[in-house]
Amino acid sequence: MTRTRTFTAALLGTALAFGSFAAVMAPADAFAQKAKEEKGKPAGDTVRPEVGNPLNAAVELMKAKKFKDAIAKIREADAVADKTPFEDYTVEQTRLVAAYQAGDTATAETALDKVIASGRMDAAQQLQFVQALAQQHYQQKNYGKAVTWTQRYFSAGGKDANMRTLLIQAYYLGKDYPNAIKEVSAKIAAVEKSGQKPDEKDLQLLAAANNDMKNEAGYVGALEKLVQYYPNKNYWTDLALRTQRKPGFASDRLALDSYRLMNHLGLLDTTNDIMEMAQLSIQAGNPGEAMTMIDKGYATGLLGQGKEAERHKRLKDMAARAVAEDKKVLGQTEKEAIASGNPGPVLRVAEAYAGYGQYDKAISLTEQALAKPTGLKNPDDARLRLVTYYLSSGQKAKAQATAKTITAKDGPADLARLYLLAAK
Repeated sequence: MTRTRTFTAALLGTALAFGSFAAVMAPADAFAQKAKEEKGKPAGDTVRPEVGNPLNAAVELMKAKKFKDAIAKIREADAVADKTPFEDYTVEQTRLVAAYQAGDTATAETALDKVIASGRMDAAQQLQFVQALAQQHYQQKNYGKAVTWTQRYFSAGGKDANMRTLLIQAYYLGKDYPNAIKEVSAKIAAVEKSGQKPDEKDLQLLAAANNDMKNEAGYVGALEKLVQYYPNKNYWTDLALRTQRKPGFASDRLALDSYRLMNHLGLLDTTNDIMEMAQLSIQAGNPGEAMTMIDKGYATGLLGQGKEAERHKRLKDMAARAVAEDKKVLGQTEKEAIASGNPGPVLRVAEAYAGYGQYDKAISLTEQALAKPTGLKNPDDARLRLVTYYLSSGQKAKAQATAKTITAKDGPADLARLYLLAAK
């Protein structure tokens, strides 16, 4: 298995779908009118014509989507001397809307801060503008600013779940991977605690952020959640291959076990993979397993065709002869292995039975061998195989209990965990 498939978070860089606020402007002559009395605000505020007329013109320009021209008109109003606090407020409120619509986020920020400082805008409307500016910064790829304004949104009491997604993605796209991981992990944990399934894109982002930080353990942990909730071939391939490439993984000793896992997951889809596993099975004294793989290769068209067809046939004929001979002596070999009192030969017979699909026999013999494992160099390899036998016979609880007893750090525990993940 020499394939390498790199996981990519498909969502990254994708624009989020956020709504924008609709600024409800006053009628054309509103700025010349006496302001309505509102709770907590002074009554009797007015806007003089020299301020109101250019603001009215700005409103009409905004209706025509001429936002830069509107901003110029607002500057005319702002240039009037000795404006009252209410006139200042009205100018900045109008500038806020025009600048936002023009995409001039810096001007809109300054205007909003002045409007808020005036104390005349209610909290709900303030929150609406803060949210809009956070969204605009994100859309303009100003990710640091998007984070700042999104945090300000939540600090002001905002509860829109889409804004949490914006914050997470702004952290990630701004390359603040630790905070992206922190935020998305908290979101995933909360969803899991509620008994729901985390969003696939959140899990993808968790994987991508860990990968970008070169945190292999975090990346693999995210992949394990992805195969748990959204099992597909790409996720499983990446997870299985990365597990086998872990430092310290006994790749030579566990080569056949690794192929067995890949086959169990439906990931052996090349001629070389089928041939390699079949040959390893024969070398391990398990012709039944080899024959099963060869038959699978022929059934799927991976064997028996092309320039190597004759080679495939030779392997098939060799496996068939080995199966015929093995079946003749397997019962006697079993008796001799048990009589020897040596767990090694007993385990080899157990594997042979498993290769023929006789998992009850494989389980009985493996349990017997592990009851007195004296002399076994790697007893956890046998425990890993026992996990697979239990799963194949529908005894999931026993498989889980056995997996917990595996302590070896060089691969058996990792492979057993993946079998159990697949069983979910």
